[in-house]
Amino acid sequence: MTAANHSQVTGFVLLGLSQVWELRLFFFIIFSVVYLMTVTGNLLIVAVVTSDPRLHTTMYFLLGNLSFLDFCYSSITAPRMLADLLSRKPVISFGGCLTQLFFFHFIGGIKIFLLTVMAYDRYVAISQPLRYMLIMNRTVCGLLVAASWVGGFIHSIAQVGLTVQLPFCGPDNLDNFYCDVPQLIKLACTDTFVLELLTVSNNGLVTLMCFLVLLGSYTALLVMLRSRSREGRGKALSTCASHIAVVTLIFVPCVYIYARPFRTFPMDKVVSVLHTMVTPMLNPAIYTPRNKEVVMATKKLWRRQKDLLGPLEH
Repeated sequence: MTAANHSQVTGFVLLGLSQVWELRLFFFIIFSVVYLMTVTGNLLIVAVVTSDPRLHTTMYFLLGNLSFLDFCYSSITAPRMLADLLSRKPVISFGGCLTQLFFFHFIGGIKIFLLTVMAYDRYVAISQPLRYMLIMNRTVCGLLVAASWVGGFIHSIAQVGLTVQLPFCGPDNLDNFYCDVPQLIKLACTDTFVLELLTVSNNGLVTLMCFLVLLGSYTALLVMLRSRSREGRGKALSTCASHIAVVTLIFVPCVYIYARPFRTFPMDKVVSVLHTMVTPMLNPAIYTPRNKEVVMATKKLWRRQKDLLGPLEH
């Protein structure tokens, strides 16, 4: 395909979740609430972890980072989707589409690597409790988080590099509410078999292998916990259960989206909503109620804010 053919498409029409106006209004109300809960829940965890000195530990530092990433991840797609639900013909430019794709995979890649770091942190805490503070000190923790960001950047650049040279000569209807590699590959007017193979290898198989490794590591941790005292075992089990739930919610949609041929299936948009909107909202709900320290710190922050606002009300 020539460069002239490539320039024929300067933007894409996002078909979104539905073409029925009444359904779009309904989705707007529902997902506005979901996004508000996502922002509130995740930024609350960031504020609590930052403000309470008792939570200035490796585990909570990683949890705060994950909450911040969930806020960012949802914000890449949700505001645009909400605006498009009220638009008669939502259009995104080619440059805007690639920008969204870059940040979507940048933040998503960081989350994948950060979850691996969190699994390693729990493994060290349970298998080597006496050496935990020495192994997972602030320097090591900071380097691991920085490596996650670098890994996410490299992953995202690879995704943009694979798609930026694709020729698009029509149609320009993108059958989703955000830009991603599978949808763009479907619209390319050239043979994309090799590109699909590279993308499935880069995204799908790597994600699947990470997911299996993480499940294996948490299984090993659960086996180790059998030798612990009842009190220590209960707290560690609660933490591991939260981690396993979050890992499953994040990885299963990723495997479904990327570890298969890029064909349209009935569940595609449902999984996309779960992946981009629901999971970031559920993560604070999974972590916080099971964690007494976070609950106590949240109550303390709430009381502090009430004390500060009290004199202003009078």
